[in-house]
Amino acid sequence: MKSYQLTFSQRLPVPLKECWEFFSSPMNLARITPPEMAFTVTSKKEQLKTMYAGMLITYKVSPMFNIKLSWMTEITHVEEEKYFIDQQRFGPYQFWHHQHHFREIEGGTAMDDILTYGLPFGFIGNIANSLYVAEKVKSIFEFRRAKVIALFGDYTTATDT
Repeated sequence: MKSYQLTFSQRLPVPLKECWEFFSSPMNLARITPPEMAFTVTSKKEQLKTMYAGMLITYKVSPMFNIKLSWMTEITHVEEEKYFIDQQRFGPYQFWHHQHHFREIEGGTAMDDILTYGLPFGFIGNIANSLYVAEKVKSIFEFRRAKVIALFGDYTTATDT
């Protein structure tokens, strides 16, 4: 299996604690996912109050052609207000490992995502990645970037005073 790695960085003009509280809540995922993906958290809300290593989260997602897929991730590592890692247990990828890093910076918080994924179906998966998947993943994170700016403001604008 070939693996792919993408990194995304964003600065937010909000305190680390506020940033952590938002991003460590699985219930906020749908708010920062493109609507056409029909992303829904299916885990019981009362089970998702506090993130912890070992937490399993289930979703329904429609990555393409309005086909609904089940997806389960596990939070494998958590260090409060520093990072958490989720890994797919079953879903549309053969492999999914997503690191979310947070650090305090002057005037706000820096977030860094490191996503490593692999696709099923061997060379067909590699072709699908080249033709569609890599750009789709990037577009999801670009949507998230814009949505996060709409929710929290733009770090550049907030710090240019």
